[in-house]
Amino acid sequence: MKESSTSIKALLPVLFGFFIMGFCDVVGIATSYVKADFGLSETIAGFLPSMVFLWFLLLAVPAAIFMNRIGRKKMVLVSMLVTIVGMIIPFIDYNLYTCLIAFALLGIGNTILQVSLNPLLTNVVKGNVLASSLTAGQVLKAVSSFCGPFIAAFAATVLGNWQYLFPIFALLTLISMGWLMLVHIREESPEQSTSSWGATFGLLKDRTILLLFLGIVFVVGVDVGINTVAPKLLIERCGFDVTGAGVGSSVYFAFRTIGAFVGTFLLARVSGSKYFRVNILVAIAAMIVLFFMSGQYSILVLIALIGFTCSSIFSLIFSMAIQARPEKANEISGLMVTGIFGGAVIPPLMGYCTDLIGTQVGSLIVILGCMCYLLYCSVGIKTRK
Repeated sequence: MKESSTSIKALLPVLFGFFIMGFCDVVGIATSYVKADFGLSETIAGFLPSMVFLWFLLLAVPAAIFMNRIGRKKMVLVSMLVTIVGMIIPFIDYNLYTCLIAFALLGIGNTILQVSLNPLLTNVVKGNVLASSLTAGQVLKAVSSFCGPFIAAFAATVLGNWQYLFPIFALLTLISMGWLMLVHIREESPEQSTSSWGATFGLLKDRTILLLFLGIVFVVGVDVGINTVAPKLLIERCGFDVTGAGVGSSVYFAFRTIGAFVGTFLLARVSGSKYFRVNILVAIAAMIVLFFMSGQYSILVLIALIGFTCSSIFSLIFSMAIQARPEKANEISGLMVTGIFGGAVIPPLMGYCTDLIGTQVGSLIVILGCMCYLLYCSVGIKTRK
């Protein structure tokens, strides 16, 4: 009984860590604010999300290696400390360079957190409770992503400056860090040797794993791309100011959360590959219609539909990769987390195409291209099964 109560006591601060994980998605609306504050071009502004997501490519595997040395809980605490430092810097001295440093530290902290928090959860809960706890964690992450634009709007309107977002995030992260430090979590020594760079990336020689890895790259690109372009569409086509345009990102994340809930039940009844294919087809159709819409409600409805249909694709690709090579589950997990660097590649390409064309249509073309690859991926998975 004592062990059970201890696990429940430890579960809550670990789950709250998933809320902190969602902070990286605020880069979408933050990019709009920073672009307006410093008069950046679309191409330069497109590099701001890159400062967050580049680190998934560079640090995911090294973070896993280091985690085996210091333990999972300590690794989570390190990630939160890095996040706090990143959020304090631009509030002390706000300029373009401190914003870039803040986004970089946010990305580094988030990479370490994504690598270490899921394994830490397995030390707290077991069996069937683990699956439901993982789902609850992802929902909390989505709720955090949904709240980000509203926190920014609250800081801008009530507190007088959107930059108060930074200390708010720092305070929430400090609370999460302190809460986790207060609980004891028993960690077992790793039974397997740590994966190396060579062993992990060598899996890309398997064509199925390569297909799915690129799927992760592009689905994260779609996610970050829609998050970034939604406020810009409302500004460009509907005359919204930057604060009001944050509703575009919030609608996207709200329906992504709803879609994840619905997907949890539907995937118990239909095949993953069919669900993947149908959803990406609907998302592509919504994206094509979005090219021609100018009314705020029609834009928000289409963004909501894209969020709903794309909500489960990341987890589907991740699980399919594990099932393709179950004997290499650890290496594949590290590889798929590395694929999140797609969030660093797609936004600069969107910015370049937008500057080239002169409207956000350039960004939509890039996102549509990512979706078309995902459609190819869904068909390719079926042909290899």
